Amino acid sequence: MAEDEVKNQELMDKIVSLCKRRGFVFPSSEIYGGFNGFWDYGPYGSRMKRAIENLWWHEMVETRDNVEGLDSTIICHPRVWKASGHIDQFSDLMTDCKKCKSRYRVDQMADPTTCPNCGSKDLTEPREFNLMMKTFVGPVFDDEHVAYLRAETCQPIFVDFHSVRIATRQKLPFGIAQIGKAFRNEINPRNFTFRSREFTQMEMEFFCDGEEGMEWFEYWKQQRINYYKNKLKFDDSFFRIYEHEKLAHYAKAAIDIEVKFPFGWGELEGVHHRGTWDLSRHSEFSGVDLQYMDHDNGRKLMPTVIETSVGLDRTMLALLGRAYDEEKAATNREGMEEDVRVVLHLPPLVAPIQVAVLPQSKKLKEQAYALYKDIDRHFRAEYDETGSIGKRYRRQDEIGTPYCITFDFDSVNDNAVTVRDRDTMLQERVNVTQLRDYLEKKIGE
Repeated sequence: MAEDEVKNQELMDKIVSLCKRRGFVFPSSEIYGGFNGFWDYGPYGSRMKRAIENLWWHEMVETRDNVEGLDSTIICHPRVWKASGHIDQFSDLMTDCKKCKSRYRVDQMADPTTCPNCGSKDLTEPREFNLMMKTFVGPVFDDEHVAYLRAETCQPIFVDFHSVRIATRQKLPFGIAQIGKAFRNEINPRNFTFRSREFTQMEMEFFCDGEEGMEWFEYWKQQRINYYKNKLKFDDSFFRIYEHEKLAHYAKAAIDIEVKFPFGWGELEGVHHRGTWDLSRHSEFSGVDLQYMDHDNGRKLMPTVIETSVGLDRTMLALLGRAYDEEKAATNREGMEEDVRVVLHLPPLVAPIQVAVLPQSKKLKEQAYALYKDIDRHFRAEYDETGSIGKRYRRQDEIGTPYCITFDFDSVNDNAVTVRDRDTMLQERVNVTQLRDYLEKKIGE
């Protein structure tokens, strides 16, 4: 294994360990040995996950007049997936090793003729493996009651196009956004939460006149790039744009926004010009005309769709991978001048805890706790009085808290507190009356 691959694997191992230790992500059903491809988000992980959701929703829906929200069911009518092509075509080629019984996706094998695990060349012929997760609706488990957990959140958006448009009185162009769970029966879940069997998608389908399709594609492409640069603070060395040369038969353009995960470059978000394919298919299979009547010019048309689709779990993994760092820092440990400081340099907008309040002494608990309760009304905050100030700083560094506030004995008299910056470790004295404005400015930068 190359030196870079070893370092990347070590980084991934450290991130997985920190996630377990600090309550970000746990293996699902761990006391039963875990369940491959499924993950539980702990106290800090669920806070961070919700913060990413809220940020995306705010940017995509709440700040726009031409995008509406939707929260659809996980199980749809089975014909939804027949119309979308998932039942017939949503599959991967897989092969089994006859010697060690391992199963692989053929497109993920370095050499499709050789087992990556044991080196055997005695493999089964590649065969199609459908990724839809099957279930049953009703009391009888037979073919008439088969249903599927949704493989993507966009299909219910297409199905509900008319209902949303009529309810909100929207005219073209407009979008429908949704955040929700999706399920895929992955052959080989891997790379922590990057490829799982249960995951959360954040998708927006933008409906427009086909003559304006490419213009809107370029608009949403730039909007999403701006989001990563300005909100998640990704620099040009951390993400890149991959333009598809080979397109689906119904698509006119497609790009992937890729980021540098600990294991290498991987897709984070797709922006796709899907043409009229989706609404046309659901019109055909449902018998309901989903065309749009433009009363301004008396023209009837099937809307073209521009899609932005990003994985929430992948976003969080990308943020953790980019944020993880180990630094030399001064320490009070006996016989040591420096120690390794593990820190997550998370953007304050998505950090699970934005502000921690730390009393210098438990004797100051009452005043410090009152300050915490006031701050907690405006920011994601935490109160911590256990252990030395140094240990508490280190705990907050590991969960990515950008600002720690120390309430000391001087605070009782001068009504000021010490604010410590996570990244620079510099400390600044701030009057309590100015604290909220100070923090809002820092967190919003």
